[in-house]
Amino acid sequence: MKAFKANAISFLRHLPLFKDLSESELRQLEGIAEHKVVKKNALVFKSGEASDAIFVLMKGIMKISNQAADEREVIKHILYPMAIFGELSLAGELKRQDFAQAMEETHIYRIDIKDFNRLMEGNNRLMLNVIAMIGSRLRRVEDRLEALMFKDARERIIDFLRDSASKQGKRIGYELLIKHCYTQQDIANLTGTSRQTVTSVMNDLKKSNLIYFNRRSILIRDLAKLA
Repeated sequence: MKAFKANAISFLRHLPLFKDLSESELRQLEGIAEHKVVKKNALVFKSGEASDAIFVLMKGIMKISNQAADEREVIKHILYPMAIFGELSLAGELKRQDFAQAMEETHIYRIDIKDFNRLMEGNNRLMLNVIAMIGSRLRRVEDRLEALMFKDARERIIDFLRDSASKQGKRIGYELLIKHCYTQQDIANLTGTSRQTVTSVMNDLKKSNLIYFNRRSILIRDLAKLA
């Protein structure tokens, strides 16, 4: 716990949102960033709660989801360290539309929106970075909608594998190893498919010697051939 607090400035200065802050501003940010440990499967926030903070993911994996009308979970994003979430509170969101859940034990910083707004007052560089971050979020939403409209289930599952490899894959020779904590149902919820479809596509890719997988890891044999 103390180690995370001691390294707060070192960690926060590497985030694109805070890259233009001065040392004194970083120290101010450190003072308002509350370190929290979130247990596996625990919620950071849930739908309907007041949207009164933004969060920085330091360690672990977080998913942002909501519930469809038929009560199915729809995973919007899977987030890895250095991601910022809950940022719609900066765009006027009053109540959360989604829920954020830890997929493993996770370390986060919580920054109260009122404190953050005071830091942002008169800081044009930070305001521009906030606008860029929200714009990036909107582009990700548009990309997701386009994928659902124009790509079939197999393509969306392969896109998930490629994205996971780029964000958390560790290179072993020509191969990429992805250690993970999500189930095939999680992958289905993220890609807008069914668990049975995920199982079928993953097994087909395995038979083609493009991937190997077990419950905790996925090995991509050759990323260039995974298409």
